[in-house]
Amino acid sequence: MNLTLKIWRQQDANTKGKMVDYPISGVDEDMSFLEMLDVLNEDLISKGEEPVEFDHDCREGICGACSLQINGEPHGPDRGVTTCQLHMRMFNDGDTITIEPFRAKAFPVIKDLIVDRSSFDRIQQAGGFISVNTSGNTIDANAIPVNKHDADDSFAAATCIGCGACVAACKNASAMLFTSAKVSQFALLPQGRVEATDRVLNMVRQMDEEGFGNCSNTGACEIECPKGISLENIARMNREYIAASVKK
Repeated sequence: MNLTLKIWRQQDANTKGKMVDYPISGVDEDMSFLEMLDVLNEDLISKGEEPVEFDHDCREGICGACSLQINGEPHGPDRGVTTCQLHMRMFNDGDTITIEPFRAKAFPVIKDLIVDRSSFDRIQQAGGFISVNTSGNTIDANAIPVNKHDADDSFAAATCIGCGACVAACKNASAMLFTSAKVSQFALLPQGRVEATDRVLNMVRQMDEEGFGNCSNTGACEIECPKGISLENIARMNREYIAASVKK
C-alpha cells in the first residue's frame, strides 16, 4: 500500500507543534501499525532526518504504552485492541492517516506522539492498593468466601491497562473510567473493604487535582477502551464516593 501519514511533530512540551505530511510506500497489510511507523523512521534516519518519537513497550496489547490517536480515534479504527495490535489491513491503498498524541490537559506532550501519563500513576498511588499485615498473623486468601459474580467483576475491572484511551475519547478528557476501574477491583472484594472509604475519596480527589474533566455520559470511553472496561464501574465508584462522603 501507498499511504500519506499526517503526523504531529512537537520538539518538547514548551514548543509549538504542527502536522507534517509523510508519504510512505510498500506497506504490507499484515504489518502492525507500529511496524509501519518503524519503516517510516528507518527511511527518515537514512535521509538524515529526525525520526518520529512514539511510545511502546510490550507490543502485545498488555502495557498500553503505545497509545496513539489515529484518524480521531484512540488506538485507531479497530475495536478491543491497542495501537500495537492494530494491523494495516484496516486501511486501504491511497489512504491518508492522521496520527496524533492523546489530547488532554493532564497528558502533556513530551515529544511528538509521546505524552506524560504519570497523572494516572498518582491517582493509583492515592489509593489503588490495599494494606496487608504480613507480620506472621496472616489469613489464607482462599479462606475468605467471595461471591462468584463479584470476583468476575473485580477481575474484569482489573484488566484496565491504564492506556488513557478513555481520556482521549472523552470530550471532557475525563479519567472516571480509569479511576472507577481501579476503585472497583478492590471495592468488590472483602480485602478491599477495609480501606474503601479513604480509597475512593483520595483517588477522586487526586483525579480532580490532575485536571481531568467530569464524566460526559456519552459512553465513548467504554467503546474505545481496548479492554472493554464497563461503564458500570463509574456507577459503582459514584455509589462508593457518596457513601464515603456521608461517613466522613
